[in-house]
Amino acid sequence: MKKHVLALAITAVLLAACGKKEEPVAAPAAPAPVAAAPAAPAGPVLDDEKVLNIYNWADYITETMVADFEKEFGIKVNYDTFENNEALHAKLVAGNSGYDIVVPTAGFGKKQIDGGLYQPIDRSKLSNYGNLDPEFMEKIAGVDPENKHFVPWAWGFTTVGINKQKVEKALGGMPMPENAWDLVFKPEYSSKLKSCGIIYLDSPSEILPLALHYVGKPAYSENAEDFKEAGAMLAKVRKDIRLFSSTMIDDIAGGKGCAFVGWSGDINIAADRVKETGGKDDIVPLLPTGGGLVFIDTMAIPKDAKRVNNAHAFIDFYLRAETGASMANEMNYPTGNKASLPLIKDEIKDNKTIFLSDEDTARLIPTGGFSNEMASVVNDTYNAFKRGK
Repeated sequence: MKKHVLALAITAVLLAACGKKEEPVAAPAAPAPVAAAPAAPAGPVLDDEKVLNIYNWADYITETMVADFEKEFGIKVNYDTFENNEALHAKLVAGNSGYDIVVPTAGFGKKQIDGGLYQPIDRSKLSNYGNLDPEFMEKIAGVDPENKHFVPWAWGFTTVGINKQKVEKALGGMPMPENAWDLVFKPEYSSKLKSCGIIYLDSPSEILPLALHYVGKPAYSENAEDFKEAGAMLAKVRKDIRLFSSTMIDDIAGGKGCAFVGWSGDINIAADRVKETGGKDDIVPLLPTGGGLVFIDTMAIPKDAKRVNNAHAFIDFYLRAETGASMANEMNYPTGNKASLPLIKDEIKDNKTIFLSDEDTARLIPTGGFSNEMASVVNDTYNAFKRGK
């Protein structure tokens, strides 16, 4: 962090008194004392141990962010990744995770806040907190009252993506459905796309809300009976699913499927990789009329974190305008950092699958989460579906 010192220069004007020769000349006035320069602004308070342990999603950080932070602050970052919210939750519940920052999805993280697994964010240590969009923070406040524990990382939506050429070939003369979810939830379509491969994101907390919404139930239902209908729908397409993926970007870019249930940003990243390697196929995330599932991923500090000052230093670093812009520009995910917007490339801001129109935003399923009481129902329904039973 650059430090600026404001120096004040004071010039004393001496006035001599004029009088008769026999009168003594007045002594020069003593110069006024020079005001002391204000102290340079202090840098962030850091922990004695110059280490920071971060636990985040895979493929979810810019190429140089960790190195840039390490160089500026002299802190060694140990950066580990997890596959889904369930893996993160298990680590936190077990205790003594060793992590200073974790990145839960806001809706899923509500149960972690309620369980006392996080400590409050100290905003006095975040000089860049004002860069955040207040309206966006209101959305997070729905699961984190008063924004006490979560600071946004990035957001997007879980949706259907396709390889346009392969899907068109597999469907033959059959037109695309009005609701894109039919491609992966309706046997009439999934049976045809089986030939080129259907990939599902391997996460109960992503697939079950979508399935519930598709069959007309609340996406985050607390009624166990609703899950029976969602499970029955999923069972009908199970035989057509090629892969449950925790490495969606690589699997899409590698041509393992032509239709996929995944995160909007990952689908766009996979599309970029295909183009970079000279591929001709068009990989696109769709905007289903039935809506996509909003997710907001956030930074949080575990209750037992050992290097809390270092954690705040990284969060504040992340909240800089240029850092937020680099996330959008490189990772294809929109940001809740309003100060970043002028720095985001036009091709990213103009991509309607990244920065959605008001109409498409209105169709999205709001972020949310299941209660602890429903956890077993969610997991049992998903596992039965995945096993084909």
